[in-house]
Amino acid sequence: MYSTGLTFNDATSAAFAMDIDWKKADVTTYSWQKVLGGEGAHGMLILSPRAVERLESYTPPRPLPKIFRMVKKGKIDGGIFEGSTINTPSMLCVSDYADALEWADSIGGLEGLIAKSESNLKVLEDFVDATPWIHFLAQDKTSRSNTSVCFTLDLEPDQVKKMTALLEAEGAAYDIGAYRDAPAGLRIWCGATVEKHDVQALLPWLEWAYDEVKSA
Repeated sequence: MYSTGLTFNDATSAAFAMDIDWKKADVTTYSWQKVLGGEGAHGMLILSPRAVERLESYTPPRPLPKIFRMVKKGKIDGGIFEGSTINTPSMLCVSDYADALEWADSIGGLEGLIAKSESNLKVLEDFVDATPWIHFLAQDKTSRSNTSVCFTLDLEPDQVKKMTALLEAEGAAYDIGAYRDAPAGLRIWCGATVEKHDVQALLPWLEWAYDEVKSA
């Protein structure tokens, strides 16, 4: 049976780091500042033919702000996807992103980017296997991110805060605490702009900070 629904894919931390099944994604969004390390505030939108068909056949029952209008005279506004913007974006940011794409191509393109991120994740997987006090927040490996890798610790929430503060004070890790609405723990970025040896270098610092907090 043909489904009239659309699949929305929030690929913020997945684009250029995970193998996306594009046949299943009708509306995909991602941002420059994640896996390719570009500037923030630049959202990208990828539409499937079915998503375009829906836009052209559906009329919203309410007025839309200009920034959200994607259809002109019943047809998709192709200019949006060809460089036409409401306001001129920073050309420095655009040039930086072009450089990031060239770098990505130089290390093997999408396959190289994915391999690099998964190699970083493997370092942490081995660490978790060998360390009894740290655990993956996503216990099911099939749902575990290879970019924004989240952990829980055998510590109280206030101890986790002290641990992250110690790491920052030593210049070993910044902004490593868990997301605000997540259980207390750590969040380590393993995207392709991160080198494997840097992830490896972090591990002794994690052990040191944990021991300092636990023995206090």
